[in-house]
Amino acid sequence: MTTMSESQLVLSALYRYPVKSMRGERLDASPVSPIGLPFDRHWMVGDPNGRLMTGREYPELVLIDAAPTAEGVRLSAPGHESLFVPNTAFTQPHPATVWSDTFSAWHGADEADDWISAYVGARLKFLWIGAETSRRLRDDAAVPLSFADGFPLLLATQSSLDDLSERVGRPLEMERFRPNLVVTGGDAFAEDGWKRLRIGGVEFRVAKPCERCVFTTVDPANGRKGLDQEPLRTLAQYRRTPAGVIFGQNVIVEGSTELRVGMPIEILE
Repeated sequence: MTTMSESQLVLSALYRYPVKSMRGERLDASPVSPIGLPFDRHWMVGDPNGRLMTGREYPELVLIDAAPTAEGVRLSAPGHESLFVPNTAFTQPHPATVWSDTFSAWHGADEADDWISAYVGARLKFLWIGAETSRRLRDDAAVPLSFADGFPLLLATQSSLDDLSERVGRPLEMERFRPNLVVTGGDAFAEDGWKRLRIGGVEFRVAKPCERCVFTTVDPANGRKGLDQEPLRTLAQYRRTPAGVIFGQNVIVEGSTELRVGMPIEILE
């Protein structure tokens, strides 16, 4: 485990992804609570049965902007007229499946189904998590979950990205890895040894590393998978574990606070 002084670690970026696999929003400040950041992955694209569809299947999803409010979400994409999808349109309970979790979400925004289906060229459904999510963390029923892969927050460090960029031979965008919290300072992959940290007076528990897939090869600027399979190809050469190829850490927040870019981070354990 790498040791470092508290002053070396800073929260350098905050991101949320209102619709899973669509373009993220970079924030200067945000509340955080046990479910994560407000509106983070509160909507998703599914197949006709409600099974998660992502940038793995439809990389062009990363080019869609999603601007959330308490009333709904506005979708916009190159060459398409924007569409506001009100939460009141979601009138029908509908099963949603995110990996091995199946739970109840909401459907009924037919105009949004048509808009997204026309954009990607396949028949898809647009789902909302609801005013209150019915999903819970598999190992802790007290922790609510949105359509996130399996944990409320994902943390990555700039040092680790810099290390990977150097090995690949070109600068890589942090957006490829879709973290919520970006930390600057310390050594590359020091986060592998972190168990508990504090930001803004609230503790965060590091749950497990994040396994990565072909989605990391999608260029966030053009919505296309890289033919060189980077950075996953290089990452697999030195970050492969029995669970998979890892980059970043899944995190659980134990309380609520306001996060601001520039906040110091203290490693407790």
